[in-house]
Amino acid sequence: MTPLLLAVIVAGAISAFCWIASLITRDTSWVDRIWSIAPVVYAWIFAAGAGLADPRLDVMAILATAWGVRLTFNFARKGGYSGVEDYRWPILRARMSPFAWQLFNLFFIVLFQNAVILAIALPAHTAYEHSVASASPTPFGALDVVLAIAFLAFLVGETIADQQQWDFHRAKHAGGPDFRPRFLQTGLWRVSRHPNYFFEMAQWWAFFGLGAVAAGTVLVWTVAGAAVLTILFVGSTIFTESITRSKYPEYADYQARVSPVIPWPPRRVAAERSPAA
Repeated sequence: MTPLLLAVIVAGAISAFCWIASLITRDTSWVDRIWSIAPVVYAWIFAAGAGLADPRLDVMAILATAWGVRLTFNFARKGGYSGVEDYRWPILRARMSPFAWQLFNLFFIVLFQNAVILAIALPAHTAYEHSVASASPTPFGALDVVLAIAFLAFLVGETIADQQQWDFHRAKHAGGPDFRPRFLQTGLWRVSRHPNYFFEMAQWWAFFGLGAVAAGTVLVWTVAGAAVLTILFVGSTIFTESITRSKYPEYADYQARVSPVIPWPPRRVAAERSPAA
C-alpha cells in the first residue's frame, strides 16, 4: 500500500466518523476537533513511508506536528473538545431548512473540509514522489532550511495573534458588558483584522514550498491544498465579519482602516474619521 493510498483511506475513515458523530450528537463541530490532528497523521504517513530516512519528509512531519500541537492547545483552552459547537453553525442552520442543512453538513462540513485537511498535507506526497520514489531525488538543501524557518516564524506569529486574542477576551469577560473596545484592535490586530488567518495560510504555503523544492517546480497539483485553504479562509472571513458587524456597528470603521488579512499599516484617513474606534 502506498502512503498516498493509506492517507486517503484514513481520510475516508475520519470523514465517516465525523458524519456519523454529527448525526448522533447533533453537533457539527467534529471536523473542527480533528482539524489540528489529521494533517499531522498524514505527514507522518509519508515520512514513515520513506522509513523516516528522508530529511525533507522528516522536517515536514516535525513542522506539521509543531503546528498541530499549537493549534490543538489553542482549540482545547477555548473549550473546543468539551462539546462547544462553532458559533457560526447555529446561525447558518437557522437560515436553512433541515434537509438543506444536512446536505451542507455532509458535503461541505464533512467531505469538503476533510478533503482540504488532507490536501494541505499532500505536499508531503510530492516530496515523497520526488525524494524517495524518484531515480534522481532532490537533496535537502538551503532552500528547504529557509522554508522551514519561515514556517516556524509564521507559527510564532500565529501563536502571538492567538494569545493576544485570548488575553483580550479574558479581559472582556472580566470587564463585563461595559468593557471597551468591544473587539480586539491592538497588537497584531492593529495591522490586520485576521492576523491568525494570515499566519495560518502562510504556514501551509511554506509547507507546499518544501514539496515544490523536492519537485523542482511550483507547477505541481498539490498546490491545490494551500490554494483551496486560502479560498476557504476568504469565505470564512466574509461570513464571520458579517456577524461581527451586525453585533458591533463600529466594526465598519475598523474595516475601513485595517487590512483584512495581510498585515499592513492602518489607513490614516479612516482612523482620523473615527478616532474612538
